[in-house]
Amino acid sequence: MSQKVRVGIIGAGKGGSSVYKTLKTIDHFEVVNVCDILETAPGILMARRDGILTSQSIEQFCKNEMEIIIEATGLPEVQQQIEQLKSTQTSVMEAEGANLMMYIIEEKEKLTELKRLQGRLDTILNSVQEAIEVAGSDGIIKYVNPSFSRVTGISAHERIGQNIFDVSPDGALARVLRTHEPIFAHRSKVGGCEVEVVSNASPIIVDGKIDAGVVVFQPLTDIYKTMEQLQESNQVITDLQSRISQISTSSFTFDDILGSHPDFERSVYLAKKAAKSNSMVLILGESGTGKELFAHAIHSAGERREKPFIKVNCAAIPETLLESEFFGHEKGAFTGAFKTKMGKMELANGGTIFLDEIGDMNPYLQSKLLRVLQDMEFERVGGTQTIKVDVRVIAATNRNLRQMVKQGDFREDLFYRLNVVELRLPPLRKHKEDILAYAQSYIMKFNRKFGKHVVGMNAQAEQLLLSYHWPGNVRELQNVVERAMVSVEGDIITAKQLITLVEMREMPEKEFGELMPLDELEKKMIRLALHRYGDSVEGKKKAAQTLNISLATLYNKLKTI
Repeated sequence: MSQKVRVGIIGAGKGGSSVYKTLKTIDHFEVVNVCDILETAPGILMARRDGILTSQSIEQFCKNEMEIIIEATGLPEVQQQIEQLKSTQTSVMEAEGANLMMYIIEEKEKLTELKRLQGRLDTILNSVQEAIEVAGSDGIIKYVNPSFSRVTGISAHERIGQNIFDVSPDGALARVLRTHEPIFAHRSKVGGCEVEVVSNASPIIVDGKIDAGVVVFQPLTDIYKTMEQLQESNQVITDLQSRISQISTSSFTFDDILGSHPDFERSVYLAKKAAKSNSMVLILGESGTGKELFAHAIHSAGERREKPFIKVNCAAIPETLLESEFFGHEKGAFTGAFKTKMGKMELANGGTIFLDEIGDMNPYLQSKLLRVLQDMEFERVGGTQTIKVDVRVIAATNRNLRQMVKQGDFREDLFYRLNVVELRLPPLRKHKEDILAYAQSYIMKFNRKFGKHVVGMNAQAEQLLLSYHWPGNVRELQNVVERAMVSVEGDIITAKQLITLVEMREMPEKEFGELMPLDELEKKMIRLALHRYGDSVEGKKKAAQTLNISLATLYNKLKTI
């Protein structure tokens, strides 16, 4: 049995902890140390739980014997310090490279077909061996290999001893012996037969003088066949690369979910129970309440955790492309379908597909999705072959599906098919006791992202967070903390850095008091509209409609706010 590769990880935040979790599942890697300046970093906590050594300084970390250091902070100063302190026998790999490496290892079963194809191609190249012919500087032919006879039909005893200038004066070998210069891709017929070949020839130099010449050639028919095989191989590789680029794994676990409110804890408890089964799950809640986080956690805790986790945002994909995104399409199925494409449902085979904003799915696709969920089989757009899959479905929406069913906007049978396990996530305003814990976790996250050392908020800032009603829920809270972290200069966030919240809370809806420039008034109107309707896609649509501008115009104006 080969010795395990000893690995150390620097940076135990989201990226580093993800690397750590993946490495634990790979037999030939051994994590020996995890390092982060924060004792409560997720990766540090996981490593301690698993009995893995942890460090808070790079000096202490680099004292361990390691073959590979995975640098997951992305900070130049950290990378420089590692290079100064690490052993010369230790290699450093950035987290992105490590993730790619591990991803390829995890996908080895999917690459088996590619390896088989590579094996076939090797066999083809070995069987189509090039013909070789060698002649001395005087032109006398000294050697031909068996492939020469196979290609030309001329036996070795018929060829050896002849003079190349007599039997093939226009060939590549004769030209090399005359010019003493190599020649490539020379197309000609072999002297003594009518076989057309492509040749590469070079002089053989000994002690600065030409001693002989050698030619390697192939018949054009073999080259054409090899090119066709290579084209087919390249297409397979391209298709596989396209597939890998679309596959992702879950990024969060239940350890990443914070909340102490009874309703929230009940949702977490039910989600953990659901993770142990393959039942379909429907997650309901306002925009920004953490529906996708729960979907990731359910997948991570289930039996399919090693398989793909594929997300489809039903609201973000144009209706005309939604069917193709779900089920894939064959080459030429419609204008622009230049090659066959696998759909999300096929990519998720064996794993989980997360249907976000399921309430925005059009009725036609609802009907088709229902049939797929019943039979777990479908055809690609423009295809006739039935594709069978084994997929676990988690759906989420911020819309009232029951009301939509009553109004005829959502299929009743699909609703009950999806709603095997229903999770209702409370809005943040219903569990404000969790706000400060959330804010502190975001401060830790953005400390790593921005290289800062903020320790918390003062009492005035905390009170401001607690008094706000959070229409955008946890996502809005994260955005507010990030904006504050960008502007804060010390180690404490004050109410000054939360000025956006202050403006929204104190802004009258109908009266604005003093006059102001029109561009400032416009910005206030946009903030007010988003404050009223929320920061979701649906909320922005309503805001744009109320402001009497297009959604595209709203997005452009948001870039300047």
